[in-house]
Amino acid sequence: MNEHHDTATTKAGPVTVIGLGPMGQAMTRTLLAAGHPVTVYNRTAARADGVVADGAALAATPRDAVEASELVVLSLTDYQAMYDLLDGATASLTGRTLVNLSSDTPDRSRQAAAWASGHDASFLTGGVMVPAPMVGTPASHIYFSGPHEVMDRHSPTLALLGTPRYLGDDPGLAQMMYQAQLTVFLAGLSALMHATAMLGTAGLKATEALPELLAFADSIGDILRAGEQTPGTALDAGEHPGHLSTVTMMGATADHIVETTASLGLDLALPRAIQAHYRHAIANGHGNDNWTRIIDSVRRPQ
Repeated sequence: MNEHHDTATTKAGPVTVIGLGPMGQAMTRTLLAAGHPVTVYNRTAARADGVVADGAALAATPRDAVEASELVVLSLTDYQAMYDLLDGATASLTGRTLVNLSSDTPDRSRQAAAWASGHDASFLTGGVMVPAPMVGTPASHIYFSGPHEVMDRHSPTLALLGTPRYLGDDPGLAQMMYQAQLTVFLAGLSALMHATAMLGTAGLKATEALPELLAFADSIGDILRAGEQTPGTALDAGEHPGHLSTVTMMGATADHIVETTASLGLDLALPRAIQAHYRHAIANGHGNDNWTRIIDSVRRPQ
């Protein structure tokens, strides 16, 4: 067992955190609370004041930060920020593991893994699926992808931040899952605001509307899991049985939402985007299929 392996798996092994937005600060405090010596770096050094007061060591340069630990966790705006910070420290990357928890595209994650490998460093992609206040709590989970042996080596430390859900060797997989999850999340937030605006035109305050809307949002998972065949099973089998919610029925509802939104003078972008999926399926002769048929227009946009 080499020295790096010992350090990474020892409870008190040092960890470097680069990027001290709310997420980076939360991760730093979680690691400190677990007994890890933590070195931090942020372009705006003042952002480190709080975690330094809690026991973290502030590195003067990115190179110093990298050299302080074998395990380097990055929480930045995007992957370009990693290059901007570490391009002057590449000589120090040899033998270290970079865990990039920043948001970007799957392709950029794969490119970053190749870049790290070119500097004799290991690379894990991660996607944190909770907001900063939940980091380190039982509700926290993080998707990871990259070399299996690297994940195994650092899993005990990374598990402190959130339950690790390892997806495979492809460095782009965790980023893909992160983006997919955020697609649902962001679309849901936009839908909630759209619906709240609709109800607001009828005199309902947000404090009255949102509890009803959120209760329905909470029930969507139960609705989709009900019955003998879940949407996932049907989609994997390429089947779209239309005995319940057909494209035509759901499409009519989408039309009504567009009409209502227009009559209220609200933004039409979201309802029209939804309407377009159903119209595409109907135009292609799938009106009697299940609503899941709309995946065709996502897979093959016209």
